[in-house]
Amino acid sequence: MSFKKQFGGTLTPGLKKQYSLSENWKGNKFMNLEETTMDIGLSTLPGLLKKQFTNRKERSPSINLPILPFNKEHFLAESEAMKIIWYGHSALLLRVQGKTILIDPMLGSNAAPIAPFAVKRFSENSLQSLHDLPPIDLLLLSHDHYDHLDYESIQILRSKTSQYYVALGVARHLQSWGIDAKKIEEFDWWEQRIIHDLKITFTPTRHFSGRGLTDRAKSLWGGWAIQTNKENIYFSGDSGYGKHFKKVGKILGPFDLGFMECGQYNEHWHQIHMYPEESVQAAIDASVQKSLPVHWGAFALSLHSWKDPIERFYEEASKRNHSFMTPKIGELVDSHHATENPFWWREIPG
Repeated sequence: MSFKKQFGGTLTPGLKKQYSLSENWKGNKFMNLEETTMDIGLSTLPGLLKKQFTNRKERSPSINLPILPFNKEHFLAESEAMKIIWYGHSALLLRVQGKTILIDPMLGSNAAPIAPFAVKRFSENSLQSLHDLPPIDLLLLSHDHYDHLDYESIQILRSKTSQYYVALGVARHLQSWGIDAKKIEEFDWWEQRIIHDLKITFTPTRHFSGRGLTDRAKSLWGGWAIQTNKENIYFSGDSGYGKHFKKVGKILGPFDLGFMECGQYNEHWHQIHMYPEESVQAAIDASVQKSLPVHWGAFALSLHSWKDPIERFYEEASKRNHSFMTPKIGELVDSHHATENPFWWREIPG
């Protein structure tokens, strides 16, 4: 039963009719703004799978990455600046103007729960971090891939989450897992809501979606902009490099801080995941003043080493004179200050 639940909600004719009202639904699925393909075919797939499942140790740290303990008192204390905790990959906890926001809270131990071989997290007991969290005012979900939307994590968060803002089509998964439909609002690209004096906008990305063999691109994917009267924040979401970054910056920027996708790239799926150098360029395009690179530090979902994304991002950002911050996993930081040990990953063997 647990395995079956991992797939999420069923795509019904009624839901497809609802999704077809979106201008981003073309024919029988959601489409990117630019032509987007992946160079994976019958000739390349066996070799890629072999590399993915046979040399994972070479792409992972040789010890478990620690998650710093959560300090509830410090997190909830009043502050002029936004407070941030990065939990590895794209999971982020924010404290913004007295409200707690959680983004893509995949804290599960396995990023491939339906695959024959597990993709284990670099950190142990990660789900415990969710038990420690205070009530969540708003939970944001960018898309339905397993490394962003996790059944176990959602079950832990059910009792403490007040509101869910999700990509169009993702609500069916949450509802199938017992989340009250009244707590969920779906977003198409550029749709906005105001909650607790925060303006939330769902922004385009260049990616795809799906949790099974039959629901590819049957829900939308995107990023998030969070605007307050003090700070402007951008979460890029999973994305290949594209024209949308400049448009996001022009319409919603400039941004004080951007959480920029940086990791799990490969030449065969380059159009849906950026190289680190492109992540820096995307931040510049979107008028992001300071970046925090995400989508690394948790799983070996591609063939590069686990340190490759952050080292290349650091090198390119330094070259371009682009400001960035690199907190440890679980470290509480704020948007106004640099992290104490910006090169912590270099101390980790492997």
